[in-house]
Amino acid sequence: MKTALVIGASGGIGAAVADHLESDGVRVTRLSRSADGFDATDPASVEKHLDGLGPFDLVFVAIGILAPEGEAPEKQLPAITADNMARTFAVNALGPALVLRHASKLLDRRSDGVLAVLSARVGSIGDNQIGGWYSYRASKAALNQIVHGAAIELGRSHKQATIVTLHPGTVETPFTEGYADRHKTVTAPEAAKNLINVVRSLTPEQSGQFFDYAGESISW
Repeated sequence: MKTALVIGASGGIGAAVADHLESDGVRVTRLSRSADGFDATDPASVEKHLDGLGPFDLVFVAIGILAPEGEAPEKQLPAITADNMARTFAVNALGPALVLRHASKLLDRRSDGVLAVLSARVGSIGDNQIGGWYSYRASKAALNQIVHGAAIELGRSHKQATIVTLHPGTVETPFTEGYADRHKTVTAPEAAKNLINVVRSLTPEQSGQFFDYAGESISW
């Protein structure tokens, strides 16, 4: 792996992934809202920033929110609001989908590139045993479907590419502050190391799947 694009590179996990890759000698292109004005929910912004980039050996998409700023994930049905759900879907599902529109140019047709998108285990319908967190769960389930479909389509033109969603575990970042509860947490650098290890182990036969930070498959 010689080149990588990290989208969401100012966030806790995205920054740690970019740092880890650079420490391994990978030439990293970083994009984020805070540093570059990259707005994944705005088609014009995505077009402006991605136009002319690539191809890369790795495209790592690390954008997402638990809930809109100042709000919290819904614990019960009456807490659902249309505006909060729409905003959560816009960042967690629409944003990556707009990035994926450019995937055919971001990855080389002739090489074994990887496009990995951060998802979350709570987006698994099969794994959901406790309910709640409606907007976040549903937006990540939608993301999983989008990436799975993209893997099928890109598999026709980019036969050596691997397109996956990844669950990073519960990472110690402002993103999860106040929600870790009893879950075991890891630091962002440790999470980045785990995720890159998974990325490096993937093969095209695993494209379209959902993996955790240890490389274990997660049910949809």
